[in-house]
Amino acid sequence: MTGHGSISGVIPRLAVKAGHHPQRSETGIGALMPWADRLWFVTYVASKSPSGSRTGLFSVDDDLQLTKHPESVVGTYANRMIHGPSDQLMIGPHLIDTDGNVRTVDDLVNIRLTATAKHLRDPKDMVYCLGMEGELFELNVRTLKCRHLTDVTRELSMAQKGEAHHAQSHFKAAFTGQGRFIVANNTYEDEDHTGVHHHGRLAEWNGETWRILDHAQYNEVMGRTSIGDAIFAVGADRASAILKVRVKGTWETYRLPKGTHTQDHTVTTEWPRIREVESERWLMNASGMLYELPAMQYAGKVWGVRPVCTHLRIIGDFCSWNGLLVMAGDQTTPIWDSNAYVGQPQANLWLGKTDDLWSWGKPKGWGGPWYRDAVKADEPSAPFLMTGFENKCLHLRHREESKVAFAIQVDFHGDGVWDTLCEVSVPPCGYRAHCFEPGFSAHWVRVVADRDCAEASAQFIYT
Repeated sequence: MTGHGSISGVIPRLAVKAGHHPQRSETGIGALMPWADRLWFVTYVASKSPSGSRTGLFSVDDDLQLTKHPESVVGTYANRMIHGPSDQLMIGPHLIDTDGNVRTVDDLVNIRLTATAKHLRDPKDMVYCLGMEGELFELNVRTLKCRHLTDVTRELSMAQKGEAHHAQSHFKAAFTGQGRFIVANNTYEDEDHTGVHHHGRLAEWNGETWRILDHAQYNEVMGRTSIGDAIFAVGADRASAILKVRVKGTWETYRLPKGTHTQDHTVTTEWPRIREVESERWLMNASGMLYELPAMQYAGKVWGVRPVCTHLRIIGDFCSWNGLLVMAGDQTTPIWDSNAYVGQPQANLWLGKTDDLWSWGKPKGWGGPWYRDAVKADEPSAPFLMTGFENKCLHLRHREESKVAFAIQVDFHGDGVWDTLCEVSVPPCGYRAHCFEPGFSAHWVRVVADRDCAEASAQFIYT
């Protein structure tokens, strides 16, 4: 983007800054939405403690003029949803009609809101609002009456304060579809990496009972109801990034490489999203990599996932506005001066085009289906993404007292039909690497061991 004082897609005068007092926290931009002839966004501070003066609700007009709204309040917000029946945008604790009039839900101002989702029983008048600490509310978007429903941390058997292995809950997303309300908690600390405990959660609720789908960290849940009704959930564990897909009532698991380890920890995962950026074309941000993601599925399978670039940017949200791709940011985060080399909290937008992303950084990363895991004989691993990378190498390791043969299988159609490419024999308690020929690729790759392994690793390095 050129003009308007733009530098590499950033317009300095659109920056939002938090005050120095009473505390220096952060001012990340948590949610973006085109609405009522403007681009609206909300910022977030680190916690509910006093901090973040001068942050809140902002809008940008067609002349790229920034305005802070009089209804603005300081808080930790990353939720946004259009409620179609009432023609309102909910962003943070605010409801905005199509004329740009803003109302604020006082009962939610002090909740670290991370998601708004459709109501299972009364979608005409109600929405669900999820807080980062697991507080679940239902809100009447017409009367602004708000009711606390439950503490999701207790529903999902998460350790409470004072209990063994307690960790910070960090719910990041929620979505309603296929008769389920689905939530994602991204807690991931040292105990999660070492396997002592698993604090992360992906779970669904049918309005009566909760069901835990996975005990790994999850950051995003998103779907739609046309050209395919799949629901996508993005997360990660120590082995790789994870893509779970719910099609026709069944969850399937796929795995993706990580582009960075700087976004593994609970508080550094801010905020992977899935968004439509061109008409009916989705972009997915996961573990430091941006991907094309098809909204449609064929024969219940997902294919056409393709890496676009690797990056280190903290992208709180992104959307299309006035023909531009707009990405939120979180550029400077003192967190109460825990880093004495970071100054005033601030953030800004990046404005460009979708095609610009291909110049950000060639896709590269690492990960795989197994990371010192127990493996069963003849049981295939989850599919791992293979397409869109140049050089590929697989590292295999096990701790059995006899040799283990690992079959490498590929799905080049992307429809779940697998062919064996080769077999790699690994000596007792041994290691082998397999380098794929330059240019070789398929949609998905998986690994199958010919015997049980108490501990085995299969990790791909893509450069």
